[in-house]
Amino acid sequence: MKSVRIGPVLGSRVSGVDLSEVDEAGAAQIEAMLAEHEVLVFPDQPISADAQLRFGRLFGELAVSPFSPTAAEAPELIVLDYSKDTSPPLTDIWHADETYRPAPPKFTILKAIITPELGGDTMFCSMRAAYEGLSDRLQRHIAGLTAHHGFGRFAKMLAGDAEGMKRLHVVEEDFPHPNHPIVSVHPITGKRILYVNRHFTEHINELPDDEGRAILELLIQQTTRPEHQLRVSWEPGTLVMWDNRSVQHYAPHDYWPQRRRMERVTVEGDPPIADGEDGTVTWSPVRVDGVSQPDRPDLEIPRRPHQK
Repeated sequence: MKSVRIGPVLGSRVSGVDLSEVDEAGAAQIEAMLAEHEVLVFPDQPISADAQLRFGRLFGELAVSPFSPTAAEAPELIVLDYSKDTSPPLTDIWHADETYRPAPPKFTILKAIITPELGGDTMFCSMRAAYEGLSDRLQRHIAGLTAHHGFGRFAKMLAGDAEGMKRLHVVEEDFPHPNHPIVSVHPITGKRILYVNRHFTEHINELPDDEGRAILELLIQQTTRPEHQLRVSWEPGTLVMWDNRSVQHYAPHDYWPQRRRMERVTVEGDPPIADGEDGTVTWSPVRVDGVSQPDRPDLEIPRRPHQK
């Protein structure tokens, strides 16, 4: 496999591999590249749905979405098929996939089947870079905070009629809304990640409402900085795999009503790791006007246990 960087902050194009023939050793190599580059683009991979499912299972159990349309013969395969015969997709919002789960997916694998003549790109944002772009003072302020995640637009999608409300109640029982750390730690690299998103993050738990809303909006807006972004264009057979723990994405529906069909699988993950999982947050020194300020002592912050 050959990997060539395609963005200054994140993203690599990988060639010299047939994903339908990857074994466990190859999967380990790909996982290592993901930890480094966060988004991997594999051109010319016209693999079947069965092969995509097999490839995904090399990295763990596959998740089944309670909201997205799935293939009848394989509920783990999400089919995103939009055209003049459908409503525009609900993908024009920055998000990490399914953070309404107590243990969100760790990887997403998306393959292009039919692509529009114009438009239809996907934008990615490194939340590692977003965190690193925050000031020292703001990093200190949000250390140890948690945020509540819900269903976002998906709840409104189901709440339109009585039958939808019944289904929504069932989904709420299966997926109780979790609290996630605002700053998580990548389990492989140890890098800190800004773990809030526009779609699913509802509020900060430990702050007054007005202060929490203002800070949450400031943090969410970090995805709009071009310095943290990568834009990927699709052709039939392009497959993109990204680290859902450290990357958010946004898919403009600028192509609609042209047709765009994509097939996706997501790999089950673990609860996000809080910065200082044992409850201790180590404060780093802050520089004010070029002068280092004294270190603050370690601060014990009470944490909610991870929901299982």
